[in-house]
Amino acid sequence: MFESKLIDRFSRTHWTLVPILYVPAALVLAYFSVSLGGVSYVTTAALAAGGFLAWTFTEYWLHRTAFHWRPNVSWGERFHFLVHGVHHTWPRDRFRLVMPPTVSLTLFWFFLGLYLLTMQQYGWAFAAGFTLGYTNYDISHYFQHHVSPKTAWGRNLRKHHLAHHAPRYAETCKFGVSTTLWDHVFRSYALKADPKVVEAEKAEKADKSQAVAA
Repeated sequence: MFESKLIDRFSRTHWTLVPILYVPAALVLAYFSVSLGGVSYVTTAALAAGGFLAWTFTEYWLHRTAFHWRPNVSWGERFHFLVHGVHHTWPRDRFRLVMPPTVSLTLFWFFLGLYLLTMQQYGWAFAAGFTLGYTNYDISHYFQHHVSPKTAWGRNLRKHHLAHHAPRYAETCKFGVSTTLWDHVFRSYALKADPKVVEAEKAEKADKSQAVAA
């Protein structure tokens, strides 16, 4: 994907790196909530649950907005490809299904700083849940592309995400990955074809028909 082999190497990440980095990080943050923040175990658990839920919302909106944003400039398409388009082009690439640590670690420290600044001692636990939510998201994403779920819930979630990969639905619906909750809330759960893609498909079909007739 990149001309530089070094840069290309750092853009590829094995999915196991995510839990290796962030499960211990989340546990440390939860420990800090109690030991440094003086927050009770029950309150820490409640805040962590809130942070986990907050991640699912963040995941949805990042995917719906930033990941599918194409700036109306000369480098817009390239930007989109590097951020997310590469995944839609090669959805089964095992090493481009989770965030590279250069990106995820930057986001980790940004959100941790944000929550400590705005929530003070309660930010430790909230960040712990948020981090676990991210971990669940990346692992879920990998498994949806490479593992056949054994439960009805898992099969439905996988079907939901893979439908998003169809070109006519990629820009319009089914943005949730670890949960369909926010697709229901913001009415993007039902299949809704992108008119531009539908027209392009019709034009392509017409061209093929004319070629055959000729």
